Amino acid sequence: MKRILPLFIIGFFIICQRANAQFESIKDSVVQLYGVVMTADSLEAIPSVSVSIKGGRRGTITNEEGVFSIVVFKGDLIEFSSVGYKPKLVEIPRTLEGNQFSIVQLLVVDTQYLPATIIRPRPTRQQFDRDFANMQVPDDNLEIARKNTDEQTRRALMTILPADGAEAANYSLRKQAYKYTYAGQLPPMNIMNPVAWADFIKAWKRGDFKSKK
Repeated sequence: MKRILPLFIIGFFIICQRANAQFESIKDSVVQLYGVVMTADSLEAIPSVSVSIKGGRRGTITNEEGVFSIVVFKGDLIEFSSVGYKPKLVEIPRTLEGNQFSIVQLLVVDTQYLPATIIRPRPTRQQFDRDFANMQVPDDNLEIARKNTDEQTRRALMTILPADGAEAANYSLRKQAYKYTYAGQLPPMNIMNPVAWADFIKAWKRGDFKSKK
């Protein structure tokens, strides 16, 4: 036992030295990268530029002034990308002294050439009036929302679409609660219930009892 204790202390000391060396190595390779992204032609700040580590899962975006900050490692490839600009790759120097690195990155506008569009008039005024009167204008978001929330549309969908898991579970729980309410006694008859008769007349007027064929 007396021999094991000194060996344990020596082993623990060696492990601590190796862990400290690894920590110092990782600490020396970590770099705080910060900078600003601007246009190459007018030197204006570009907001919402994606700043990511190529091949990794970490990244950030620039603020309204084009400023960003991210923690990287020495030797990482940093990719700058934004809609309408050509992407740019920047490598963090491996021989960098210290743990901070600043950069002013310029992005070049990426020109997109669209196919040519030829606009031709209608041959006659009468044909233009006919096409304009019969033109189908697509619905906007407000009209689509109004149609989706229409009562008749929702009732038709209720009869066609199957119930999801939450609806089926709620229906089953309601049936069980109704059954437990009148446990040990006869449930009431709705034959003389005026509310039930009113619901029946409304359903009959809506045509809920008509044949689906």
